[in-house]
Order: sequence, then structure tokens, then C-alpha cells
Amino acid sequence: MSNPEPNQEPVERRQFLTQAAVASGVLMADWAVMQQALSSGPTSPTDASLYNHGESNVQPNMMGVYGPWAASIAGDKPARLSYRQPQYQDLDSWRKLAKKRLIDCLAQPNTLPITEVKTEPAQIEDGLHTERISWQLPYGPRTSAVLLKPAGATGRLPAVLGLHDHGGNKYFGHEKITKLGSSQHPMMKYHREHYYGGEPWANALARRGYAVLVHDTFTFGSRRVLMKDVSEQARSKVTPVDDDTEESIKTYNKFASDHEHLMAKSLFCAGTTWPGVFISEDQRALDYLCSRDDVDASRIGCAGLSGGGLRTVYLGGLDERIRCACAVGMMSTWRDYLLYKCHTHTWMIYIPNLPLDLDYPEVLGLRVPLPTMVMNNNEDSLFTLPEMQRADRILAEVYAKANATDRYRCQFYSGPHKFDLQMQADAFQWFDQWLKA
Repeated sequence: MSNPEPNQEPVERRQFLTQAAVASGVLMADWAVMQQALSSGPTSPTDASLYNHGESNVQPNMMGVYGPWAASIAGDKPARLSYRQPQYQDLDSWRKLAKKRLIDCLAQPNTLPITEVKTEPAQIEDGLHTERISWQLPYGPRTSAVLLKPAGATGRLPAVLGLHDHGGNKYFGHEKITKLGSSQHPMMKYHREHYYGGEPWANALARRGYAVLVHDTFTFGSRRVLMKDVSEQARSKVTPVDDDTEESIKTYNKFASDHEHLMAKSLFCAGTTWPGVFISEDQRALDYLCSRDDVDASRIGCAGLSGGGLRTVYLGGLDERIRCACAVGMMSTWRDYLLYKCHTHTWMIYIPNLPLDLDYPEVLGLRVPLPTMVMNNNEDSLFTLPEMQRADRILAEVYAKANATDRYRCQFYSGPHKFDLQMQADAFQWFDQWLKA
């Protein structure tokens, strides 16, 4: 096939895009804007030296000599559907267009409402009313969750969906950020000391006057994949274990880590994505939280560190029921993941085809002008500091263009990957400012 002239699409591509727009029910006005954005092609740098042409003087990166070329596909300029593009002036029209593109790329499974909700008798412990809850999704084992609120609280409370982290530990879920009763697994005690200053932050936030729901998500805790249920090839012939000893849990977590690429490939083959499944399950938990008589559904936030920050980015960007969001230790750019840090991250991040249309921080920016906080750690080994700073500038530009600079805050802290006590205090104050008014 001969190359088209600059800015001229092949006939087959134009036909495909037109058919896709009609099939998806895009309004013609929106389609015209989308077609204009797509026809412009990637906003790539024009410096031919970035391609390197096989030369050996390439700064080390994840792709070697191919890294600069791959990074140039999206380039440095605002992505095609970025609100920072000058053609987007009407916030609602832009959001409708960009959010539809995100939804298309996520390829979320058709998740039905949860069923068979069960709640164990409530307990009063350490000044909190606690409930153990579980529900059934259309697939997989039951989801376990915990609801915490101040003991004796009455009326409808502001609420936060607490999103647990990844942490290389899929054996556990909600236990990472909650604590019920006096006993706790030694691995969870260490986990909270390492990442959270020793504090189960969901409990601390509940004591501040919130209803806090924390649920296990896809492949974690009660939703984890059991070794006995996969083939020998999928578990590298490791003998299945099923107890909570530290040695067995470490064996399981090693299997779960090695299994991630197989799960991601299988989800792609099923026509969905890992973020798409995450968001679907988090939205079902949000459905439940909004349905409770003790929750004010107009005052709901979400927050999480690391994998929980990732889920905050996607859920906060997509679902407007999240009125206030706080993403911790999970903000950078697609370029950072591509060139330098994909080896530090899970398969749960990636959404094929999206980077040409929205940079990673702009997914969270879809919620503008709703209040949004981002927390970074300067010595976080999961990211490069320059790209964390660039992500901050991107979000600041989005909020400035929407005349909502007071509703965006990004803070940088000294130290490694964490959500320590000072960061928790700052995050809780942010929730108080926007959800308790």
C-alpha cells in the first residue's frame, strides 16, 4: 500500500472510522470533532534525531534503540483529545467526547448489579461501628468488604470508597488498610508499618466522621485466583497451597506475580482490559455504598495508594459520583511507563490505544472541575521525578483552563513510595474541605 499524503487518511481508515462512529451512536457534532482530532495524527516531535536510526548513543530505557522512536509516536504535545488542545473550549462537550473514548478503550465487561448481599452482625470496637459485608458478582467468588463508621453516628454521613493497594501481595485485600478486632496477620502489620506509618487509614478516616467502605477487588483477597484452579503451566508446576502461613502466602504471591501477564493476555483475548474489570468492580462497590441509608450519596470520595491510586485515577475520572478524589503514589505519564518504569508496574495499568488520545494524568483530569488531590513522593522508585512533575503540570493546566485551580492540589513529599501519617492528615483535610461542607 502506498503512503498517503500528509494529513490525508487512507480510504479504508476513513470508512472504518465513519462506520465505527455510526455503530457507536456518536452524535454527528461530536463525530466531526473526533474526526478532526484523529485526522491530525499523533502529535510527534519533528526532530529526526529522536529516532536514532539504530545508533548506539541512546540513553538507557526499557526499549533500547527503539525507545526514542516509540516515545515520539505520542510526542510531547497535548494528546488528540486533551482538554489542553485549543479547539476544546466547552468543558461538557469535551468531557463527553473524551470520556466516550476512554470507555471504548477500557472495553469494560458487561457487569450486572451485585446480588446476594450479606451483612454480618455489626460490632463496636475502638470507637467504630464495623460491618463485614459480602456480595456476589456474576463471575468469580464472593467479594468481601468492610464498612466502618463512627460508633453512635446517626443520619447520612459523607463517605469514602477506600481502594486498597497492590503491594505485591494479592493474598490480602481490604486488610491492608483496615483493622477489625485485636488480632492481625503479622504480614499485614508489617505492610501497614512499611506503607502507612502503621495506621489502618480507613479506620482513622472513619473516626473523623465518615462511612468508609473497603472491598476486595479482582484477583485480590477473597477475589484471588486459587492455584488449584489453574493449569500446571499457568503456575509453573508449583504445588498449590491453601493456608495463611507466611511461607505459603509468599509462595502464593510469587505465583500471583508470575501469573499477571497470563491474566492480562487472557483478558485481552476476551475483549476486555484489566483496568476495565477494575473499574466495573469498583463501580459495583460504589453502587452499594450509594444505596446505604446511612450514606449521603451526594458526598462520596475515593482514595488509595499505589494500586489504589491507580484505581482512583480511573474511577475518579470516569464516575462523577466520586465528588472528591485523592490519588496517592500513582501519578506520572505514559512516557514514564514506556521509557523508564514499566518494569516497576503491574499489568493492571495499561489501556491499549488510549495514550494517543489522553495522557495518563488526563484520565483523572476528566473529572475537572471536581476536587482532586494528587500526592507524590520525591524518592518514589516507581516513577521518575521529572515525569511526576510533568503530570502535575498537565493536571494544573487542565484545571486552570476550566477556571478551577482551587479544586486541584498536588503535593510532593520526601521519602519513598508511601502514604504516611502526614500524607493521611493532608488527605483527610482535603476530604473535610469538600465533603463535609
